Amino acid sequence: MKIAILSRDGSLWSCKRLREAALARGHQVEIIDPLSCYMTIGSEASCVHYKGRRLPHYDAIIPRIGSAITFYGTAVLRQFELSGSYPLNESVAISRARDKLRSLQLLASKGVPLPITGMAHSPDDTSDLIRMVGGAPLVVKLVEGTQGIGVVLTETTQAAESVIDAFRGLNAHILVQEYIAESGGKDVRCLVVGDQVVAAIERQAKAGDFRSNLHRGGRARMVEISDQERALAITAAQTLGLEVAGVDILRANRGPLVMEVNASPGLEGIETTTGLDIATLMIRWIECQARPGYSPKMGG
Repeated sequence: MKIAILSRDGSLWSCKRLREAALARGHQVEIIDPLSCYMTIGSEASCVHYKGRRLPHYDAIIPRIGSAITFYGTAVLRQFELSGSYPLNESVAISRARDKLRSLQLLASKGVPLPITGMAHSPDDTSDLIRMVGGAPLVVKLVEGTQGIGVVLTETTQAAESVIDAFRGLNAHILVQEYIAESGGKDVRCLVVGDQVVAAIERQAKAGDFRSNLHRGGRARMVEISDQERALAITAAQTLGLEVAGVDILRANRGPLVMEVNASPGLEGIETTTGLDIATLMIRWIECQARPGYSPKMGG
């Protein structure tokens, strides 16, 4: 097959591993910077150009689109989808997952257990917003934040009000979420490929922090997950229409809770921790799913 990886940086671990895995299985691979793509769109002829040439038809596209370029990156991906290329994750599914409020609304509508969450932009009554989610301590997040950036644990009502007021001054959308103290700064990252959880790790926040992101100094170890956690991760990914996803689960006293679903999960932490070849599993999934005449789902 002819495969394109959409990424701004082909030297990143995930891109290199996916390229190596695809080449090892006999595929042709090209890494394309989506921001350098430009497109013609018309009823008779639409195409994607890159660095002065018209790109050929690809059997499959692997999107590794950073959150900062979601709008244009998914537009480029959608153009490939419309030409019949199979996407490992569809553009509409990536857009769903990147919109934190939209993803939580969809997950809640399917009965997926979540931390109690409030959403606001410029609340007139900050104290009422705090009461809605059970009061302090609580977590305040910027909707546009990634990798733990723009996430603050507030231990008192006064601190929560101060942080919310500060974020409100940024003209930003705010998520206010109950703090699951019993998780102890840990979460479980489940890597879903297709209809299976192919790997799981427990991430522990560094001392003095509650954010378990590995980019922020968190540590990881292999972990056994329950059948309930496995089913929950698969349901969360499928609810958002993702074929590959990193589903982050908190272990609460009332049972596992989905904290977030990542549409472009990094492979370095989970591959190095588990020793598993996740990249090859992703390529094998593409081999099973890619087919001539692919037609994208144009849902919301």
